[in-house]
Amino acid sequence: MSAVYKCSVSEDGNRGEIFSGSWEVPQQPEQALPDDSYTTEDHNIFTVAGQTCIEEGNSAQVLSIVLDEKNQEIVRCMGWNLLPPLIQVLLKKEDKNLPQCLTIFNHLLETCRPKELLIGLLEQLEQDDPDTIAESLHLLLKPLQKVLVRLGGRKASSLGMALSSVLDQVAKLPLPHTKEQEEDDVFSFCRCCTDMIDFVRPFVQEVRHNLLNNEMQSETANRTVGRQGKDKEDELRTELLKFCMKSLSHPLLEVHLKDPDTLALSPLRTFATEILNILGSIGESLSSLVHQPLLKRKQVPGFLEEEVRYPKESLASLAHLVFVHHLAADTFPTVFSPVFSLRCNIEHVSVLLSRTEESKLQKGLELYEKSLVRVEDGSLRADLLEIKTFLTVPQNLIKVMTICPKHELRTKGLKVFQLSIDKFNTEAKYRFFQYMLKTSNHSGVEGYIIKNIKNQIDIALQPGNSNVWFEGIQLMPLLRKVLILPDGPETDLLQYLDRVMESLNLLRYLVIRDKVTENQTGIWTELYKVEDMFMKPLRVGVNMSRAHYERELQNTMEAKKSKAKEESVLSVSVGGEELPSMTPESQIQALHSALHTFDMIESVLARIEELIEVKDNL
Repeated sequence: MSAVYKCSVSEDGNRGEIFSGSWEVPQQPEQALPDDSYTTEDHNIFTVAGQTCIEEGNSAQVLSIVLDEKNQEIVRCMGWNLLPPLIQVLLKKEDKNLPQCLTIFNHLLETCRPKELLIGLLEQLEQDDPDTIAESLHLLLKPLQKVLVRLGGRKASSLGMALSSVLDQVAKLPLPHTKEQEEDDVFSFCRCCTDMIDFVRPFVQEVRHNLLNNEMQSETANRTVGRQGKDKEDELRTELLKFCMKSLSHPLLEVHLKDPDTLALSPLRTFATEILNILGSIGESLSSLVHQPLLKRKQVPGFLEEEVRYPKESLASLAHLVFVHHLAADTFPTVFSPVFSLRCNIEHVSVLLSRTEESKLQKGLELYEKSLVRVEDGSLRADLLEIKTFLTVPQNLIKVMTICPKHELRTKGLKVFQLSIDKFNTEAKYRFFQYMLKTSNHSGVEGYIIKNIKNQIDIALQPGNSNVWFEGIQLMPLLRKVLILPDGPETDLLQYLDRVMESLNLLRYLVIRDKVTENQTGIWTELYKVEDMFMKPLRVGVNMSRAHYERELQNTMEAKKSKAKEESVLSVSVGGEELPSMTPESQIQALHSALHTFDMIESVLARIEELIEVKDNL
């Protein structure tokens, strides 16, 4: 019993009529076999003949064979091999054989075994060109969805494989960064995001339906259902959870969502909203996810460890969507205090600010700022500084403020840094300043901290604002850390200029503001130590530096006059890194600038010494 067909080949080697003549195809056995009973040669003949006919435009003949009732068994077993040429025709769209190829394609989706179809479709999904990637996703996601539905209860791992492939393809597309790019959607990135949501929707609904049914069933009824069905449900839910976590990391952590006022209909904002909705639908509490760093989560059945199941970057992205863009904010309980939310979010901020990508740094700054503004000024206690992230985040902020190449982020970092200082109470500010002076290792940051110390002393000296931390006995240990040269007279005054000038300004303020008879700050008691540890070494250092730079200036000017070809003796370094050689004119300008700086330091120092003498004589 056999169905007889033949693929004939013309003398010039081109395939002509398909399945005419004497190719014998085994008839479907009366008893179903575990796999098809066709030989490797049968598969090769069918694949080569069918693909070649489609490529050469004989799709009508292939269609008639594929639809023939007698051939359904061979189509079921081998038809998926026709996918490559069919999909190429469907992607071209203008091909005259498009209607026939579309019919063949749809018939294969209904007839072929879903596992082979899944493999074939995923293989065709792999592209490199952005235009082709977007078109392939748009064309194949619906068929993939149909094939997965056909798998029934066995689809969880296949869904995970499909979603992983889809996200890998989407990751190859250029991201829209501006409003115009999102509106025009040149590379169809936004359309792909919409297609992904449509793709997972039936599986989300299935999980949600199962969860609702489980809630309605009693504990006894659950036991009678058995563990196997529950495991399948857990696996499907796990794959959808992985999809959401990956989407939160890419693309949502890398794109900048536009506010409704800027872009009323934002596909990316809609995609983000849908991801959060999916999380809620599959039984994930958004509130618990955001507060996950502080809440001990229950043991979740499945094959993912906690930090793999809930990646830190993904949770940080989720927190940013909720607190910065206010997505799904209505699902959050109002019982959480601003301090508790800050305590949770600072863990997410720490993750983001420890990265180097500008998009993540920006989101970290935005999340930290939004978390801080809700906290009352002066309300954060000093014991929070015992929590590691309340110290590591400022260190990360310093890196943003000092080495980030983007000016806007450096400015934003400084703004958020000051905002975080404002939220501490007086004791916390005091201890925070101590820590930063000890660890920052950056003159500009140390100068900024000293300026803040001066402001806090000024507040404490106002009538009715007295506190134990920024006046009297407690203040002196902090002042000793400020009014000192890091390396004594040999201190590089240009490198430490910010710190030195702010220290001088603070000392000048204390001498002017605090009366000798009142001595509220204790500066007059400690003045002899300040003179020995700071003022005298500073004067020596200024004189040494001036003498060195005057000698260098004289040598450079003499070398210029003689038009010497030798390299200049001057070496300029920043942060220990020597800069490229400078022209004589640039060297002279730099030397004059340095000498002017020493004059400025000496002028302020002399003014302080005069003030001290005047006060002592009163």
